[in-house]
Amino acid sequence: MIASRTASLIVLAVTLASATAWAQTPPSEAARGPAKVGVIEMRLQPVRRSSTVPGRAVAFEQANIRPRVGGIVTEILYTPGAELAPGTPMFRLDRTQYEAAMETARAALARAQAALPVALATLERARALEGSGSTRATVESAEAAAASARADVQSAEAALNVAETELSWTVVTSPIEGIAGVPEVSVGDLVTAGQGDALATVTRLDPIYVDMFEPSARILSIQDQIARGELKPDETLEVKLTLENGQTHASGGTLVAPSVTVSPTTGTQDIRFRFDNPDHRILPGMFLRGEVVLGTVQAYLVPQRATTLGRDGTLSAWVATADGKAEQRRFEARGTHENAWIVTAGLSEGDRLIIDGLNGLRDGAAVEPVPVTIDAMGVVQDVKAN
Repeated sequence: MIASRTASLIVLAVTLASATAWAQTPPSEAARGPAKVGVIEMRLQPVRRSSTVPGRAVAFEQANIRPRVGGIVTEILYTPGAELAPGTPMFRLDRTQYEAAMETARAALARAQAALPVALATLERARALEGSGSTRATVESAEAAAASARADVQSAEAALNVAETELSWTVVTSPIEGIAGVPEVSVGDLVTAGQGDALATVTRLDPIYVDMFEPSARILSIQDQIARGELKPDETLEVKLTLENGQTHASGGTLVAPSVTVSPTTGTQDIRFRFDNPDHRILPGMFLRGEVVLGTVQAYLVPQRATTLGRDGTLSAWVATADGKAEQRRFEARGTHENAWIVTAGLSEGDRLIIDGLNGLRDGAAVEPVPVTIDAMGVVQDVKAN
């Protein structure tokens, strides 16, 4: 009796254990059926290839205003922050000694001019009397005196010109068009000719230069792609500028010149562009970001949300094969376009790229492709049947 009851309990325990194990075992993949995945069809297309690089604004023109003569500052003639035209007066210096020097030069010129006719008349008389009342030596002496008188006039004229010029330099003007900064001197300060410290700075902001810094290795790669025919360059470089607040600058830039040297510290090459800056939003020293359109490349656009970036830098994505299997592909990317990778190798025309339902995928897993679309914001939607 006891043995029979024990045997029955053992059979019951084994039955319950088997039932529990069966309940905890997930249904097979075949029982679940193929997983539905959203796919888009890959098409080879011309893609605008661009490169995003950092940049820094540089003044188109900037002049440090320094005096060309010395003296006491008697007046500041401009308003800081005002637009100045070339030749606009900015500072006035004490002119007393320069007015005196100009009057002295004028007097010296008058004396030289008065002596010149006397010397010429003496020369004429000596020549007329040569052989009768004067000797050849007398004539030569008169010729030398006349030449000296002419030289005295020229020297006095030059001295007067210098004196007048130095007097004009007592009014310090702006040599360029631009915006004037605050003065670095006050009325009553003594300044000297050619001093190291500037009286003020004038900066021209429209147009403005932006120096962009491209890694030299990337430039070599782009040159190789052009040489192989993979990248078709545009006739002119198109560049779009993004300000520090994320806004896009209204006008595009034009290439001025690339640098012919590479920085030994950063390994970058400096490329200068010029931008219109009528509202003066871009200021010298400002850090910016530029997107330079290099040309056109035939490639596939692979949404970034569908890819995985490996530790070694390789990109991979899942493709639905013709027989309904998931296959992981690795490919090469040549930069980005909006929210997609520019892929030139690893995909073929008509491949169905899986962009939705990626969780749990593995090579060879059965999948049921469902055509979908993806918008610029990365939102996936099913394709509506016609």
